[in-house]
Amino acid sequence: MNEIEEKRQFSVGRVTRFYVPLLLQAFSQSISYPLVASIVTHGALGVDALTGFAQGQAVMFMIGLLGGGLVMTGLVHARDWSGYKAFRRLNLYLMIALLILQCVPAIHPFDVWVFEGLLNLPPELAQIARWTLVGGVVMNGGFFLRNVPRVVLYNNLESGKSNNATFVRIGLTLLLTFLLPRWGLVGPWWGLAAMTVGVLVEWILTWAYARPYVRELAAAKGPLPWHSDIDDLFAAKRRWLLVTGQFRFMLPLSFGSFVLAISPLMIAAFVGRSALEPQVMLAIHYVTIGVANPIGFGALRMQAVSIAFPPQYDGDRRMLWYALGAGSVLGALLLVFSLPRIADWYFGACQNVKPEHLGYARTAIACYCVWAVLQAVRARIEGIAAVRKRPSAVMVGQVTYLVAMTAALSAMLPCGVMGWKMAVGGIYAGTAATIVAVYLALARKGPRVTTS
Repeated sequence: MNEIEEKRQFSVGRVTRFYVPLLLQAFSQSISYPLVASIVTHGALGVDALTGFAQGQAVMFMIGLLGGGLVMTGLVHARDWSGYKAFRRLNLYLMIALLILQCVPAIHPFDVWVFEGLLNLPPELAQIARWTLVGGVVMNGGFFLRNVPRVVLYNNLESGKSNNATFVRIGLTLLLTFLLPRWGLVGPWWGLAAMTVGVLVEWILTWAYARPYVRELAAAKGPLPWHSDIDDLFAAKRRWLLVTGQFRFMLPLSFGSFVLAISPLMIAAFVGRSALEPQVMLAIHYVTIGVANPIGFGALRMQAVSIAFPPQYDGDRRMLWYALGAGSVLGALLLVFSLPRIADWYFGACQNVKPEHLGYARTAIACYCVWAVLQAVRARIEGIAAVRKRPSAVMVGQVTYLVAMTAALSAMLPCGVMGWKMAVGGIYAGTAATIVAVYLALARKGPRVTTS
């Protein structure tokens, strides 16, 4: 048993040392969005501008998540030099294709169909969403470039180093959030600029941390005893087979991620048509999900933990109990954040929510506490599906998420349920249904995807 395999043996201490940096990374990464919201909401359109800004980013992330299975693919397949090189190529090809695709919804008349038609935004907010989508090409490119060094660090159980780069990103974003409003640089464009600078700096630092491990992979490959054009031909064919094999593994994961990314747009489409103050309800949803999402993303990092520490024998549920405990701790943090003094300061002073609407925000945050537990359990079983090379099971769960959430929203809308309640209820319904669907999919025998 080599050193890495020994480190993958389950113990609460080992798992926690690997998970805590991932958790902090998710917190710091996700918290940059509510941070820059304070730049966006102090522009000419106030808190309403956040709706257009968030909708533009939602479309951007939806397209970006067509490559959403890349990191999980790298965790499973990029553990030697040939797998790493194939993963790097796959990441580059998808980045180019998807950044081009990201510009398409901003072209007339698609922009009107998407932002004013589907998302029901007024023209001034639709323009903010459109230009946020176009300007986000640079930021989304940074996310793709970051995939490769991040996978290298995770596969070497060096989540802490990846976390250090993210801390630098959040620190820089926080500094810009402090400085830009004092220089009078506010509004959606400056909010996007603050986020983009942080992402690019994080990518550069993550690559600097990963370079020694990439050299180790290259050294482990060993020199070839001879070289010829025939060798080049066979090597090129093998490289192509590895890339396409990883693509086949990634495709169900990415399709599921894409379907999952539609969910914020689906929520917005329903909440924006709610009976009582739909624009207010949308704003409440976005400022509260901006707080809940860091917790939810932190819980979802249990996917990487479940891959790094897979079950060691049939019926091994130690990671399930760990996920339940971690999710409970994360849910408790949301309850703390719903305390009146803390919630009123953040939503009122920082996010510019009107005093008469602060009660909605406090209650919504409290409602998300059990969701954190469900997210952790869901992430654990999705990680197991990846280890078993059953990405289709993850895809089934993510498709089920959208279907269940849409069904719940469709049931609540004609009943006159308040918009923020619709959003919370739809997210709960989707998450719970996902857990059931992945468990059922894994219980059925199915083909495993290989890259050999």
